[in-house]
Amino acid sequence: MSEENVPTQQPETAPAQPVEEEISQEEELKLPFPNATVVRMMKHNMDKEKMIKKEVKIAMNKWLGDICVKVSKDMNKFPYTVLHLHEFHEATKFFRDLTEFDREKERVLSHLEAIKKDIERLERDLGKYTDDPFKV
Repeated sequence: MSEENVPTQQPETAPAQPVEEEISQEEELKLPFPNATVVRMMKHNMDKEKMIKKEVKIAMNKWLGDICVKVSKDMNKFPYTVLHLHEFHEATKFFRDLTEFDREKERVLSHLEAIKKDIERLERDLGKYTDDPFKV
């Protein structure tokens, strides 16, 4: 058998998966927080197969920095020299209220849905809707 006819075995390789883009050290120095910490927190709360683009990592880091600036400025409005947990809670109240607002919105929407079902049931009971298409 000649060597020309012998198929050469290629090592099987896994399909190439996209590699997450890394942030350069120069870019990371411009960010408000260590990027590895931010990315680790993001990945901890996401599915394992999710990949995060570089611009998302940077945007999250900058956004968290903006939040920190806003909270710090709000805490600075207090006339006290020493700031305690109470002042922090007051400064972050806006963000905690947003979370509470979402919960309240869901509660109201589910209550409205229950009211709509009650109205439909009452309308059927009072004869507004009938199963007989010929009955008026």
